[in-house]
Amino acid sequence: MRDFAPLSRREFCQLTAAGITGLSLSGWLDILALRAAQGQLKHKACILLWMDGGPSHKDTFDLKPGTRYAGEFKPISTSVPGIQISEHFPKLAKLMQHVAILRGMNTGVSDHNRARYYMHTGYREGQGGVIHPSLGSIVSHELGRPEFPLPNFVAISARVLGAGYLGPRHEPLVVLDPNRGVENLRASVADDRFNDRISLLEELEQGFYRTYRTPAAQAHHTMYARAVELMRSKEAKAFDLSQEPASVRQRYGGTRFGDGCLLARRLIEVGVKFVEVGLGGWDTHQNNFPRVRELSAQVDSALSALIEDLHQRGLLDSTLIIWMGEFGRTPHINNRGPQPGRDHWSRAWSTLLIGGGIKGGQVIGKTDAEGATVVERPISALDFLATVCTILGIDYTKQYTTPRGRPIRIVDRGANPIKELL
Repeated sequence: MRDFAPLSRREFCQLTAAGITGLSLSGWLDILALRAAQGQLKHKACILLWMDGGPSHKDTFDLKPGTRYAGEFKPISTSVPGIQISEHFPKLAKLMQHVAILRGMNTGVSDHNRARYYMHTGYREGQGGVIHPSLGSIVSHELGRPEFPLPNFVAISARVLGAGYLGPRHEPLVVLDPNRGVENLRASVADDRFNDRISLLEELEQGFYRTYRTPAAQAHHTMYARAVELMRSKEAKAFDLSQEPASVRQRYGGTRFGDGCLLARRLIEVGVKFVEVGLGGWDTHQNNFPRVRELSAQVDSALSALIEDLHQRGLLDSTLIIWMGEFGRTPHINNRGPQPGRDHWSRAWSTLLIGGGIKGGQVIGKTDAEGATVVERPISALDFLATVCTILGIDYTKQYTTPRGRPIRIVDRGANPIKELL
């Protein structure tokens, strides 16, 4: 049953006035529809497609044809008049009505590790002397179901950040290869022997923990309990891509990244709240154009198939897809190597938001003629993460308390959510 919020006194009076057993149903149907929408809001999920290395915005979603250093790629029209993207995203171009392009990203952090941390947590690395939880762990904490047998945060082929001070319950389950899924899910002995061994282990663990009440002991207990829960769950079949027809896997591109996106769809279908899928290789200091062409083709097939599948299954409005890296690439082209490249650039770059109930088919933010500076609606990391939280139904102003008693907000003060999306 859907978990609706309780009716207010005013709404109860409206129901009574409408007469549930009477002839007019419109009043209470409207209220129940509102409650249904609120219930759906509580049950949203997120897929983060992480482009490790920082994709070139000028060669993907913010082309500048006819300008200096424009590059080799041509823009193509999309399903939304006036919006153009790279020619190497022809399938995604047909689905642009679902997509919002954020061209005003401006974070000022150009180091890979620091920028990756910043875009996943909303905090500068080392800020406050704590390790902050990543977005996936926040979603697990806020939206995850404690009784759900699968982890609420799964990372596929990604150099992922963890739960920080939120603790081991919200650490990601890491899947290195989507084709192999989670290995060793089946016990090597009969069920009764397996259960006996688990009972004995549990007894030993409890005895140890009563004697040594340390965070490390609690973390160990949590991790093995999660593993046993996963082994016993029927939902674990979602990790098995062999159950998908070959034609479906081919539609996702037949690549490791495509398989990762397909696995993400399967996990969202069974109730996982956050899945991160990584695609590396975007650090194109050299050989920029061939590499971006090849990576764009992988994204085009996998992302378009993911959008179509979620839409056909009625899950796109409740699933937010994020496509992003840690920053963009320089507007100018360097010629240091045998093939031209682009360097790190965090003053102006692009991300995509898709589904989740947002208003798609729009571009938010604008860069100058060279794609070097944001000239309209700059978007900070705080703005971005506050927007994502709002879309997912998470109060980004909520305050956590670290194990040492320090209060820390989910997103730091100064965030300005992107209202145009909501």
